[in-house]
Amino acid sequence: MKPGLYLLIGAVSVSFAAIFIRLADAPPLIIAAYRIGIASLIILPFTWKKVVYAVRTISKNTFGLLVLAGVFLSAHFYWWITSLEYTTVASSVVLVTANPIFIGLASYLLWKEKLGRRSILGIMVAIAGVVVINFDKVSFSSEAFYGNMLALVAGLMAGGYLLIARVLRDKINAIAYLSLVYAISAVILVISAIVSGLEFTGYSTQTFLMFILLAIIPQILGHSSFNLAARLMSVTLVSIAILGEPVGATILGILILGEQPAIQEIIGGVVILLGIYLVLNRKTEPQALVDN
Repeated sequence: MKPGLYLLIGAVSVSFAAIFIRLADAPPLIIAAYRIGIASLIILPFTWKKVVYAVRTISKNTFGLLVLAGVFLSAHFYWWITSLEYTTVASSVVLVTANPIFIGLASYLLWKEKLGRRSILGIMVAIAGVVVINFDKVSFSSEAFYGNMLALVAGLMAGGYLLIARVLRDKINAIAYLSLVYAISAVILVISAIVSGLEFTGYSTQTFLMFILLAIIPQILGHSSFNLAARLMSVTLVSIAILGEPVGATILGILILGEQPAIQEIIGGVVILLGIYLVLNRKTEPQALVDN
């Protein structure tokens, strides 16, 4: 299969995530737990040999970072899914996709990677886009503003997850890394749901169908397609292709949910995507975005 086709399949697949979440009538923590839990159960039978080998050979420090990555990933899913209860699909998906901005800043602070003029401009443009989206919602009593901030924090958590992947890329097999982080994230989310007193049963057939579709389409199919593409072409191109998710999700939101984004959401979203593009298009190779 051609690399470009992997990108197309990946972009379309992850675009459905927000729609499936909106159609699932369950608490965000339950949706997140089912999504990553089902995905882990599907993946582990095919990757268990690499996982067992990795567990036997990695250091305690590496395992500690794996656990931290699982914490970041579970927080990312929980806060992003929660954001969709308060704000529009368009705003939520654009803001959560802003993790390259956080990665660029963290790379500068942690590894003293230079932020070129293009990257600095991109960060400033993206911040301007966030302001545009929220200019009429800046109130702590505003549900939309709260949802937008949750999506932005979820993007920050995704950035943390990807930074750890970068740190560990030479210390653990990529497939084993993903399988272990998924499994750790699933355990964290399931335990959190149990502690919170939430029920795992009693939901509608449609909701359980959404759980399964979330695990298979955006999580496994979308994520796998982007990772396969990243092995065959520039990570920068893959990252830029993932920017198609907010566009696809917004269109699907209009067609399936009848959710029309406001004009400032469209303008702010375009500005943010431009800023992210500028950051991703810098000379150094960035990590790919986490797909939703």
